[in-house]
Amino acid sequence: MNVRTPDPNPGWLSDEDLFEARGRLPMVYVEAVPVRLDPLGFVNEVGTLLQADEDGTMVRSFVSGRVLYRETIRAALLRHMEKDLGPLAFPQLPISPVPFTVAEYFPAPSHTGFTDDRQHAVSLAYIIPVTGECDPRQDALELTWMTPQEVLSDGVQLEFAGGRGALAKQALAYAGVGT
Repeated sequence: MNVRTPDPNPGWLSDEDLFEARGRLPMVYVEAVPVRLDPLGFVNEVGTLLQADEDGTMVRSFVSGRVLYRETIRAALLRHMEKDLGPLAFPQLPISPVPFTVAEYFPAPSHTGFTDDRQHAVSLAYIIPVTGECDPRQDALELTWMTPQEVLSDGVQLEFAGGRGALAKQALAYAGVGT
């Protein structure tokens, strides 16, 4: 018999607790590269989120967020896809929760090439096809659909924050798109 009072916000940390935890241990994240496929299943568009960073500079990113305590990877992916792309995006989650890569973000530049000023984070990265209408929410100002070649261009690569340009290259290579 359990006599404990149920937690009204299970899986969430207070701002103070989150700050403390980020300073002591890696955070687990999921990251999703939204794509649109042609009828044969080839990637013909990649979605990037346009956001303002803490300095007000416009940067490109992908869908991402923390995995909550007692939350499955699939549930975290679905929650963040809906949070960032809207409820009508209709993401097609993978059959297997195996990521195409694991990105390790550090608060200072490191050999991984991925940085996150707030924390050490381990991010499971996925390519997620979407079939519905996307309406960016939360901090994203816009969702831009680009061809794989546009995403791989030098100009767009420079717009990605925290090394996510390399993540875009890895995702497209995994999907069979030449770099």
